[in-house]
Amino acid sequence: TPDISDPALPADPPPPGSPLRDARSGLVVEPGRVTAIVSDDPDESARLADRLGRCAPDPDDDVTLGGVPLTALARAEVRRRIVVSDTGAMLFSGRLGDSLDVSGGGDLDRALDTASADDILDALPERLDAQVTERGRTFSGGQRQRLVLARALAADPEVLVLVEPTSAVDAHTEARIAARLREHRAGRTTVVTTSSPLMLDAVDEVALLRGGRIVATGTHGELLRDRADYRAVVTRETELEPSEVAG
Repeated sequence: TPDISDPALPADPPPPGSPLRDARSGLVVEPGRVTAIVSDDPDESARLADRLGRCAPDPDDDVTLGGVPLTALARAEVRRRIVVSDTGAMLFSGRLGDSLDVSGGGDLDRALDTASADDILDALPERLDAQVTERGRTFSGGQRQRLVLARALAADPEVLVLVEPTSAVDAHTEARIAARLREHRAGRTTVVTTSSPLMLDAVDEVALLRGGRIVATGTHGELLRDRADYRAVVTRETELEPSEVAG
């Protein structure tokens, strides 16, 4: 039984390219941009990501797409337009290509390139025809993370929410993914929760989340310059100005 049920009378869906807003935190995700959410509490940003895709167990009317609450839309409509890919995502058993291209019509080659996962296929004699074991256990943590990212990118949703998509990869791989992500998602809306300077330097806007609220927005460079609390998260500095601690 799904945790989330359809409304009795689903609302008309908003037009494509609508902004995504969360009234509880004050987050506004503008269409066609890559927005990063930074928090000193990864669980807090992960909960916000779940709300943005109506994956939270306690959905409410706080999140809207084009002014329409997600709770007022049919569940299938939300799932079609908004995809949340989190750190707990796994690969299904079976043929690797089928596990990565769930819709059957995604641009898997491009998705694998953006996710810097080509080397994983090169190491498999059967490439996309290789058989995935239960939960993808034959792959390392970093390999699984890149393949899960490729799967999310191949789905090509209107809104893609990525939770810590590069936390298990090395810095060189992360730099390649960061450099390719914005171009890959051009014209689409993307949200990334991360505290990685490499990722943050490649997005359009960064939103700082503290105590459940967005307390500052700007580019990575602007927030590094102006916010000691932001610097504390992304550079592990510990000294904050009193005014910035107060938020």
